[in-house]
Amino acid sequence: MNVVLPDGNTLELADGASGLDAALAIGPKLAEQAVLIKANGETQDLRAPLPDGAKIEILTTRNTADPDALYVLRHSAAHLLAEAVRRLHPGVKVAIGPPIDDGFYYDFEFPTPITEGDLQAIEDEVKREIAEGRTFSREEITADEARERFRAEGEPYKVELVDTAQGAISLYTQSGANGADFTDLCRGPHLQNAAPIKAFKITGLAGAYWRGDSANTQLTRIYGTAFYKEADLAAYLERMEESRKRDHRRLGVQLDLFHFSELSPGSPFWHPKGMKIWNVLEDLRRRENLARGYVEVRTPQIYDKELWVTSGHWDKYREHMFTFESEERTFSLKPMNCPGHCVLYANGAVSYRDLPIRMSEAGVLHRDELAGALHGLLRVRMFSQDDAHIFCTPEQVEDEVLGCLDFGYSIYEKLGLEIKVELSTRPENKLGTDEEWDAAEGALKAALDRQGLTYSVNEGDGAFYGPKIDLHMLDSLGRGWQIGTVQLDFQLPQRFGLTYQGADNAEHTPVMVHRALIGSFERFIGILIEHFAGAFPFWLAPVQVRIVPVAEVHAAAAHELAAKLGGYRVEVDDSAETLGKRIRNAELEKIPFVIVYGEKESDDALAVRERGGGQSTKSLAELQGELAVLAAGA
Repeated sequence: MNVVLPDGNTLELADGASGLDAALAIGPKLAEQAVLIKANGETQDLRAPLPDGAKIEILTTRNTADPDALYVLRHSAAHLLAEAVRRLHPGVKVAIGPPIDDGFYYDFEFPTPITEGDLQAIEDEVKREIAEGRTFSREEITADEARERFRAEGEPYKVELVDTAQGAISLYTQSGANGADFTDLCRGPHLQNAAPIKAFKITGLAGAYWRGDSANTQLTRIYGTAFYKEADLAAYLERMEESRKRDHRRLGVQLDLFHFSELSPGSPFWHPKGMKIWNVLEDLRRRENLARGYVEVRTPQIYDKELWVTSGHWDKYREHMFTFESEERTFSLKPMNCPGHCVLYANGAVSYRDLPIRMSEAGVLHRDELAGALHGLLRVRMFSQDDAHIFCTPEQVEDEVLGCLDFGYSIYEKLGLEIKVELSTRPENKLGTDEEWDAAEGALKAALDRQGLTYSVNEGDGAFYGPKIDLHMLDSLGRGWQIGTVQLDFQLPQRFGLTYQGADNAEHTPVMVHRALIGSFERFIGILIEHFAGAFPFWLAPVQVRIVPVAEVHAAAAHELAAKLGGYRVEVDDSAETLGKRIRNAELEKIPFVIVYGEKESDDALAVRERGGGQSTKSLAELQGELAVLAAGA
């Protein structure tokens, strides 16, 4: 057999050769450093046979930042964690342990609960395993053999995984120099040995239901991470500390923006300052909607289940809906606006001359998220979305999609956000024919190409009713967040029997474009809090200027100055706190401008402190000019 190397040269190997065989054929040093192989762009274990004619790329310990190389390192580290837990906690039952972004986790059912205080001993044991040495070997067995093995070991979760597995059953055994070993059910891939794991850290403890179902046993999830270099771990921990400082839940309290209560889990209580941010974004949404030809609508909060049966959500989304019975009918709080907008469209006759119709609604939505999945503003049960649905002819689709993208970028540019674009294509549970999906995906690709946008393709991640363009931002810590989406839908108009009279006087079915650019207001504000670390741009800041009178005698003049700055969000802090404490409070609240007003200050000479440490003397006219420029960002 032959394989093709990255430089285009052909390498001849024995039939059934593995990636490790290929590495050995090139050189022993490469084989020693190899951690993973890509065959025709797909990752596979070094020990697995290669397809004849495959284009291969061998990843090594030098590829320390490659996501695939980190994936295999962390996958192997997760197995070392499982071995350590079994040794330290006899009787524990082992569930699953996949790599995730920035690390890995492993789920266990402990005979007695563990706490954060137990984690250091587990981490030390994993580090001992690495120092002692572990080699990973792979074997394939039948499902019956695997089932018998794990039943004998008292591992019910492994037995269940075998029962639901498809294809070959593979096991990985990690063996130590002193005879210690641990065998796990796993598809792989894994390292050759533990030597490349130069940095290991357990990062947290949480609860998790088996298979994510609250009806199942609650397991203990141990999180960790691993790197090829100690320096990379140190940099990661520094980023995590910075992330902790920026946590929107912490800053939300510090900045007096919102809070949560167990009286309504997953539903934020917005404080006045939080609502100021909300209303600035809402004003921006309404203003841009009006300029771009959208009409504002409002639809009911509660619907009979028949609406969701018609839309298809009852079969595919019911578990995330809040439902209740009334007068022998089943109702649901709406988790999205699109079916209601279809009902609105169907209320009157529509001509092709009326299209496109652009409906916009920032309505309140409810989704029944699992309690364990709730996370501050980022995952809530009640939220508002800058939702819009465009009904148009097939010929108008491309222009409408381009209009949505232009709208989104106009918002993101005001905030200085870096955006990456992703096209998500048909999922397995799609509605409609392949021909419809070909047309829908082709329309989105044409719009992206016409706009000249670079994008990646996420195969199979589209909505069940149509493909979508997802807009992701990179925040100041380099983290990615999906914020905007533009989705094409040929299905809902058909399911609701929507039509328009064409120029040929015949009835035609419109195309529906789903569009949310801010997305959930709650989530968007949470992301912005972390991105800006609470130091919002001037135009978005809940308090733009705070005036601090030096003493009580200066309070009246401070309020007069506030009135002169009445076009902005201005506060006067004339509380009983000391001057130093009041200035410090303004700094902690990250207020863009602080004016200290005493005997020497007047409209001709104001002592202005700018966020970040700059101090200067400005006249009122100069300050107003500067603020006007900053406010124009909105």
